[in-house]
Formats: sequence, C-alpha cells, structure tokens
Amino acid sequence: MSLLPENRVSRQRFVLGVIAMVVLIAASNVLVQHPINDWLTWGALTYPITFLVTDLLNRTEGPKAANRVIYVGFAVAVVASIALATPRIAIASGTAFLMAQLLDVRVFDRLRAGSWWKAPLVSSTIASGVDTVLFFSIAFYGTQVPWQTLLLGDFLVKLAIAFVLLGPFRIMARQAITAAGTAR
Repeated sequence: MSLLPENRVSRQRFVLGVIAMVVLIAASNVLVQHPINDWLTWGALTYPITFLVTDLLNRTEGPKAANRVIYVGFAVAVVASIALATPRIAIASGTAFLMAQLLDVRVFDRLRAGSWWKAPLVSSTIASGVDTVLFFSIAFYGTQVPWQTLLLGDFLVKLAIAFVLLGPFRIMARQAITAAGTAR
C-alpha cells in the first residue's frame, strides 16, 4: 500500500498539504515562544491556518486523504519542532496537533453535506478549543508563563481567524474541485 495517492492531482495536494503542515507547525512552535503581550503569542497567528489545510483536503479529497496528511505532517513536524523549539513545546504541539486535527476531520466529515460554511467553521472551532487547551496546559503548566491568559487569547484569535478563513476556504475549495474535474 502506497502512502501517495494514485492520481496526479491527489498526489500534488498530498505533498502540498504535508509541506504546508510542516511549515505552519514548525513556524508556530517557534513563534509561540515569543509573546506579543500577556494574552497572545505570535504562534496564534499562524497555527489556525492548519485547520484550513485540513478542511480543504477533507472537502476535496475526503477524510482518508486528510488523515494521511495529518499523520505524515505530524511525524515530520515533531522532528522539526524538536530541533526548533523546546522538547516540552514539541511534545505539547504534537499531542495537541494530532488530537485536534483528527477531531477536525471527523466533525467536518459529519457536517460536510450541510451548508458550505458549517463544516469548516464548526470543526475548526471545536478542534481549536481542544488544541488550545491541550497545547497550553502541556507546554506551560507549572512554569512562570501566564498560560491561562495565553490560552484564552490564543483561542479567541483562532475563532476570529476561522471566521476570516471562511472566504478563502470557499474560493479555494471551488477552485480545487473545478481543477480536479478538468484534470480527470
């Protein structure tokens, strides 16, 4: 059984999805170590885009393809995070990422037949909550970092970004579906 999908378009999406996940997670794990203030880190601005990647793959390629990208992206990103961040942040990130992204895929898949905006918004909101609680409690519990306020600020930014990314999700999903139809 090959990890790569058989058709060219699906293979390209898989590779782009893995690259996007690795870059976003590695960048977020470095940026989360740099607070903007007591409520927010720079990582809060980059990490929510991972849910857009997952939701686009889920919409265009299905949940199995999205899960495949999550697993490969997780493995590569954890290795990169160990090199770029502290071990505690790498563990927190890997745990939170895997749990939240797999949950995002399940919720999205259950809601996919509804209104175009419902699946990405609801799945990203629920998964962001899980991700945020897991990450901040594992990464910063018992430290001097004001993790409870960072958790709240991070989650509010993730919600705002989920709303902002609905427009790009709609446009990119339509383009991807159209491109797949012409490539086959």
